[in-house]
Amino acid sequence: MTVQATERVTRQAATRRRGVLVPAAGVLVAVALWWFVTTALTAPRSLLAAFAPQRAVPAIGHLFARGVLFDDILTSLWRLLVGLLIAAVLGLAVGLAVGSVPVLERASGPVFQFLRMVSPLSWAPVAIGLFGIGHRPVFFLVAAAAIWPVVLNTAAGVRAVDPGFRLVARSLGATRREVLTSIVLPAVRPHLLTGLRLALGIGWVVLVPAEMLGVTSGLGYEILNARDQLAYDQVMAVILVIGLLGYLLDALARWALSARTS
Repeated sequence: MTVQATERVTRQAATRRRGVLVPAAGVLVAVALWWFVTTALTAPRSLLAAFAPQRAVPAIGHLFARGVLFDDILTSLWRLLVGLLIAAVLGLAVGLAVGSVPVLERASGPVFQFLRMVSPLSWAPVAIGLFGIGHRPVFFLVAAAAIWPVVLNTAAGVRAVDPGFRLVARSLGATRREVLTSIVLPAVRPHLLTGLRLALGIGWVVLVPAEMLGVTSGLGYEILNARDQLAYDQVMAVILVIGLLGYLLDALARWALSARTS
């Protein structure tokens, strides 16, 4: 191995170490601040002490041992998946239509911007009134939050398609359907994947408070259940699980996005 190759390998190894050590140091600092605020600056019997890491982390194991947390995780992920699927199907269809028809884009722009700025949880009374309690209002709220990144990114992808490609396809006798499937959809895919990643994050954030509205399962319900029992260490434990799952879901979405666009 040449000297240049050895130096390159050494630099790559150092870069990988920094890529691991720097985030790990950030996590350690955050945990230390968490412990300092909830333990060192707090009386042992105060309410804030119940949120300390030395109490919240073991509570995760207790919840799993009781057999409730695993089922709640599966239920929440199922609701998220269904809500995202609804948002993806509707958002793709609307985005393709808006991006392809300039008049439709101008007509729908003010309405979409208005609806996009309304908090999805504002629709909770409407969702409960329409669907009752259970899974369906949660599906509705997640979809209502997640649809806009899909719509806007899909429409942007359609507008970014070179018009020359469409003209060439039409001159060769391609139908509208063939232009859509052979030119538009492949070109829109990176924008759509970006929109789905954004939709995933927004849907996950909305899911937990949506599960506090009359359902009897899920991570949001488990927070309310622990609060009603004054088990604040379990409240913090569920919050940690929610954050960890959200981080893993986003990491999975980033990996899928980089794999599809590379």
